[in-house]
Amino acid sequence: MSVFDAVIILVGLVVGIGIFRTPSIVANSVSSEWMFMLVWVIGGAVTLVGALCYAELSAAHPDTGGEYHFLSRAYGRPLAMLFGWARCTVIQTGAIAAVAFLLGDYLTQVMPLGPHGSALYAALAVIVLTGVNAIGTAEGKNLQIVVTFLHLAIIAAIIVFGLVGPTAPPNHGTLAVPPGTAALGVAMIFVLLTYGGWNEAAYLSGELRDAPRNIARVLTIGTLVLVTFYVLTNLALLSVLGLDGLRASDAVATDMMRAAAGPSAELIVTLAVVVAAISTLNATIFTGARAFHAMGRDITALRWLGVWNERGRSPANGHIVQGALALVLIAVGAFTRDGFKAMVDFTAPVFWAFLLLVGGALFVLRWREPLRVLPYRVPWYPLTPAIFCLTCLYMLYASLVYTGAAAWIGLAVLASGIPVLYFQRSPKHRAVARDAPGATRSNPPT
Repeated sequence: MSVFDAVIILVGLVVGIGIFRTPSIVANSVSSEWMFMLVWVIGGAVTLVGALCYAELSAAHPDTGGEYHFLSRAYGRPLAMLFGWARCTVIQTGAIAAVAFLLGDYLTQVMPLGPHGSALYAALAVIVLTGVNAIGTAEGKNLQIVVTFLHLAIIAAIIVFGLVGPTAPPNHGTLAVPPGTAALGVAMIFVLLTYGGWNEAAYLSGELRDAPRNIARVLTIGTLVLVTFYVLTNLALLSVLGLDGLRASDAVATDMMRAAAGPSAELIVTLAVVVAAISTLNATIFTGARAFHAMGRDITALRWLGVWNERGRSPANGHIVQGALALVLIAVGAFTRDGFKAMVDFTAPVFWAFLLLVGGALFVLRWREPLRVLPYRVPWYPLTPAIFCLTCLYMLYASLVYTGAAAWIGLAVLASGIPVLYFQRSPKHRAVARDAPGATRSNPPT
């Protein structure tokens, strides 16, 4: 891949469906327009710092396992496997439930189903898409390309209509927001969620032309493009809806286009967001089940999850368990004030805890392997990774102190995986399992 190719892929990975929901939650966590815009700029800076740290790790230790590989080299395989457990039971299933709730929020704008309509739509989407993937039908590449361009076109339309459309009246009201650092902590959780996905750049280094020199360029250019996209998008939303309008909206794209271009534009944007959300949800379900499959191959107590359905060419058992866990989360979220926010609370502390460990792995591996040639060195070491680790530590603190009970439930689910590690297979048994007759087909096709 060229630098241009990699930048496009990185932007496509990060520009997710969250930008159509998180601005309203961020607006409810800040007290002024300038602070609303400032947190998006700060989020971009944090993303750039983290991306530079990942650039060193991925250039020095290239592996398709990404964070799993970094954690295993730095701290040992048990911690890496606990990360795998976290991805299966908290991070991935929580992401599926969160995207499903976001889809439900927008579908209720078209066809309301009562007070729990969002949860009903979310559950239905998970059941249908899980069933399709378990049977063996995955999303087509062409569909994904079309949906990605549709997604970017929606954001471009929001920016254009917002910057040239009617301006919202100034905000003169006040809102009781958490004081000081609490407001920043809640806002940053959702800002960095929206920027999430940049760590996937660790998987690009193996195919990037002259990766040691170009990986930093990809991450820097890609991050600057993302910051520009998100800052302009939120400036447009703020211009049309105002801070009060953002606070009151559960579907910012729909409400903004209604105000800027009328009801017909509102319906078109809502349907486009629904299509994009379905695509994101389908891709998350597709990839998440592969993590369950991999865990089943490495843990004897869960070996039934490692069974590959050769007829449908899919990890059917992984899909079923993943879908069941996501439905449990949706059921719990249905009885909260905001299902999407509850799912973010559920995943945030586990996510930031492991991201903190990945940042620390950079220090550990430099200390443990002082003679290793580093194709790329993070600039201003040790200041840059120290800033990243301190940011992760603060976000871990914020995700525990300034969120709901769902955050502690997420940590409890993570802790429940510790006993499972006692059933992990030895390297010898893993090799035997993979070399057994028919085992060559147990790996998911690439």
